[in-house]
This record gives sequence, structure tokens and C-alpha cells, in this order.
Amino acid sequence: MNDKTVVLNGSVVNYDGNIDFSKIATEVVVYDDTSEDKIVERVHGFSIVVTKELPVNGEILRNFPDSVKMICEAGTGYNNIDLEAAREKGIAVCNIPAYSSERVAQTAIMFILNLASSMQKQIRMLAAGNHDNFHKHLMVDHVEVNNKILGVIGYGHVAKEIIQIAQALGMKILVSTRTPRKDKENIHFTTNEEVFKQSDFISLNCPLNASTKHMVNQEVLNMMKPTAYLINTARGALIDEEALIKALQKNVIAGAGLDVQEVEPLEDASPLYTMDNVIITPHIGWRGLETRQRLVSLIQENIEAFSKGTPVNRVDQ
Repeated sequence: MNDKTVVLNGSVVNYDGNIDFSKIATEVVVYDDTSEDKIVERVHGFSIVVTKELPVNGEILRNFPDSVKMICEAGTGYNNIDLEAAREKGIAVCNIPAYSSERVAQTAIMFILNLASSMQKQIRMLAAGNHDNFHKHLMVDHVEVNNKILGVIGYGHVAKEIIQIAQALGMKILVSTRTPRKDKENIHFTTNEEVFKQSDFISLNCPLNASTKHMVNQEVLNMMKPTAYLINTARGALIDEEALIKALQKNVIAGAGLDVQEVEPLEDASPLYTMDNVIITPHIGWRGLETRQRLVSLIQENIEAFSKGTPVNRVDQ
């Protein structure tokens, strides 16, 4: 099969010039960015289309030429692609699961440790020339994470990596997952409600779909302990951001660590940028150099497998 490939928005992955897409197929054309009105034009004559979080809606997909046989989403989540329209066109859709599990897990743990140490507040004090933490007693909260309860929503690759590190830190683990499971390895499987009510830290690690959008809303936030922290390294829209901001402002919960936002990039006027009880990062979990290099290697493997008639990681079936 022809593996002629077009990468529609390569700069999302290769923003620093250190990533090489040239070997993912025998013939590759890479565009740094592609606007919605240019997508159909640019996929003409190609068999395989590679995207990274680029919205490809049903109207666009239904206008794809017959040459396109597969779309490879260069990431784990694929909610940006209309799968129903892809099925109608007979276009296979695959993703890249688990390529960033370790690094995303490290980001979640980074949030936990920094929130436990009020690190955001300490950094802002230093930036303002306030040295009270050094010359007086410690002026901010600083707590241990051992024996604290980490609640995890979801039990995929990233969640399991987070749990492994958290257990090494001495944390107790609660997990809520769609598939009923028996307790194991000091992990208690339970309901969403119990996770939100009992946990000191809550990590969201589930896909974004119709049933999970805004799963964390005002009602859920009100369930949480006032000393609890919310961690999101999955998809921003899992959280009703407006409700979260109000909860943080009113100290309904203690704080949040957010590597993803409901709309990315986060608008400049968002109060999340300036809150002392929030650590916010620009979706860095998957952006480590080694992580991105691994991503490109796995894209190549997906394309090779599809070209041989043995597709892997399909999400459209």
C-alpha cells in the first residue's frame, strides 16, 4: 500500500526544531500549521494524514479524497476527530497510546509535591522580594504526602504510572474506573463519589467524551475536602473551569495543578494565572524531548503496520 504521508501541523510537536518527521514513511510532506479551510486541499493525493490535536470535524472528513486511507492522531486522545464521519468514509483512525505515560505521570507528581509545599506561593514571595520564609518561621503551609490519600479517576497507562510513584512516596490509593475491579497491591477500587469525598489529592486520568465532559462541576467540587487538591493532566474540559475558579476563590478546595485547560491556550485574562493556590502549565506533560522523539517513532510504527495490512492502535472500530 502507498504510505505517502502528510503531517498537517508538525510545529505542535517540532516547535524547537529537534524532531524529524522524515522517516515516518517513504514520502512525507510536513506543514507547520494548517487552517481549517486548507485541510481538505492539503490531504489530496496522500494516503495517510497525521494530526496533533487538530480539529477534523465531520464536514471536513466527508470531503476527504478517496486517496486518504488512514488518519494517525499523534497522541493518546482523539476527541478532535469525528470518528463517525471517518467510518462513513472508510478511513481508519489510529492513535499513539502510552507514548507519554511516564512524563505525564511525572507532571502529576510534580504538582502534588509542589502543592504540598505551597511552592507557587513561595516563588511569588521571592519574586516580590519577600524573604520572610527565610528570616522568620515558614510562612506557608508545608505538609507531608506520605499517608495522604491519592484518588485517581481512570486506570490507564498514565494512572498506573502515577500510582506506582505515589505508592513509593507512601501515599494511599483510591481508584475509580469504568470497569469493576477487585482491590490489589494496596489499591482500593471504588466509586467516583468516594474518590472525590475521601481523597487529599485527586488526579484526573480519563479520556474526554460526552460522559466525562465537566465531570468535575460545582456539585463534585463541593463534595471534596476543603484541604484537597485537584490535579488534571488529561483533558481540560473534564473540569467545568468556571466552577473550579469560583471554588478556588471561595476556598471550597485547597488548590489545583492544571497542565490542561478547557480552552488552550488559556486566555490571558484568566484568574488561574495569578492564583496562589494554583499551579498552571501549558500542556507540558507530553512535550519532553524524549517523549516527542518516542512519539514520532511510534507514528512510524503505526504507518508501517497499516501499510502491511496489519493496522494497530485503531480507535474507529
